[in-house]
Amino acid sequence: MRAKLALSAALVTAISVTATACQSSSGDGAAGTKNTPSSASGAADYNPTAYDKLKDGGTYTTAGTFDDQGNPFNVTSTLTATRVWSWYNANAITFSPTGEVQYNPDYFSDVKVSVKGGNQKVVLTINKKAAFNDGTPIDWTAIQATWKANNGADKAYAATTTAGYDQITDVARGKDDKQAVITFKGVYASWPSLFYTFLHPKAAKVDVFNKGYVKKAHPEWGAGPYTVGKWDTHSGNLTFVRNPKWWGKKGKLDKRVYVNLESTAAVNAFKNGQLDYVSAVDAESLKQVKGLKGTEIRSGGSPFEYSLRFNTKSSVLGDKAVRKAIQESIDRSQLAKIQFQGLDHKEPLPGSALFYSFQKSYEDNVSAVLKYSPDQAKKELDAAGWKPGSDGVREKGGKRLEVGYPLMGDEPLAKATAGALAAMLKPVGVRLVIKKAADSDFSSILNERKFDLVVSGNRSMDPFGARSLCEIYCSDRESNLTGAGSPALDKEIRATADIPGLDEQATAANKVEQKALRNYALLPLFSGPSTYSVKKDLANVGATMFYSPLPETVGWEK
Repeated sequence: MRAKLALSAALVTAISVTATACQSSSGDGAAGTKNTPSSASGAADYNPTAYDKLKDGGTYTTAGTFDDQGNPFNVTSTLTATRVWSWYNANAITFSPTGEVQYNPDYFSDVKVSVKGGNQKVVLTINKKAAFNDGTPIDWTAIQATWKANNGADKAYAATTTAGYDQITDVARGKDDKQAVITFKGVYASWPSLFYTFLHPKAAKVDVFNKGYVKKAHPEWGAGPYTVGKWDTHSGNLTFVRNPKWWGKKGKLDKRVYVNLESTAAVNAFKNGQLDYVSAVDAESLKQVKGLKGTEIRSGGSPFEYSLRFNTKSSVLGDKAVRKAIQESIDRSQLAKIQFQGLDHKEPLPGSALFYSFQKSYEDNVSAVLKYSPDQAKKELDAAGWKPGSDGVREKGGKRLEVGYPLMGDEPLAKATAGALAAMLKPVGVRLVIKKAADSDFSSILNERKFDLVVSGNRSMDPFGARSLCEIYCSDRESNLTGAGSPALDKEIRATADIPGLDEQATAANKVEQKALRNYALLPLFSGPSTYSVKKDLANVGATMFYSPLPETVGWEK
């Protein structure tokens, strides 16, 4: 779900917020050099291995923890919540690395889609053996409960997104309890993104949906090859074990372990053999993990979108002229140099928060509304009444033009990025106030809007970028971290959801995104590569693009 994705949405807020990259009018590309490719990489690299080629047993250990909000459908959830959820809950629909839909027969034994009278009907036949861990059969009521919690009819639900769910007019019992008949108003082509996981009916009650998973797991309401074995609420460490109540192919691993570590500590733990996989986010971490005995680097494309977000409710950023001037002052190509230095990676500067340049629906909407121009920024701040003070920081009405920026974690790359942003803004009279924070504060900083400027990322869980338009830009959506927008623009945004064809919908979404970007509250920065150091025999792990390997297929080669 893009901006904060729950599994039901298109994106998930990524917890790694370590760097940025921004647009340059020079046209030199992301690294500020010639020969920048026309699109970012769409390649996958994850050692794809057939189930029967994996050995039975073993442990898979990475850095990670159970996030504050464990319900991925909730607007306050993050990518961490989504990944943890998938290890003990349903993975009913997945996507190939390039985005083709894949139905998991352990949950949906048959799927039929039809259109009659202009309205779409989806019939999901649920595996007869499928049941939640508490013994409740997985049937049409789980699909209905998931729909009702996310369709926006009851405003008490803090749902990540209502897009798509709000076009469903009914979820009814089919030929028996094991069949759900979903009826849409019109056609919703990206419907698979709505039900690739689902809620136990008890978890869909409003109080549980909002608060029941806060710092708490509910394995009794889960369903899958693994279940929660041990969760240490003090350390944050989490272990999954095989689920004796699973009816499908058993998980190949004995255990799947998350160890709660900061990013720098995670690299050291990998070097010491304590972890099986670690992300190499910058040149320094890549240097440390490259060439280690028994490991290999897996690097590919990245369905991540990182943006600089502006809190329009903050005291100085409520003025659009100030936001525009700040964006015009940021040389994204220079930030990209920092981001990609030593990674042997080039990509064009991103022009959209909806689509990636390797997708056919992508358009460079940023370039249509913004040019890098510090001189123009100065003129606009002058016109808005912000005059340089004795120390160069602009003032207006006794208020200094200072904006807060949370620096989360301990990575040198994050510090370098913050320093570069400060250096870019200083000549135009804007002081960036850098505030140190722990990685663990990420969720609260975003959800409680404790920032003026912040870099946050979203991982697209499916290829249907247009359905994230409202989640990112609607003024009445909590997932819109900036708070920018208007009822009139919201109406235009929501109208795109009624367009039945994916190509036509994408065309309309790109046009509306250009209007949304003119609020100058969000600036796409970079995608970057997905680069990991992995123990060589670990299968189905790495740069997977839109693919989320089923938990039972993750393991060690024979």
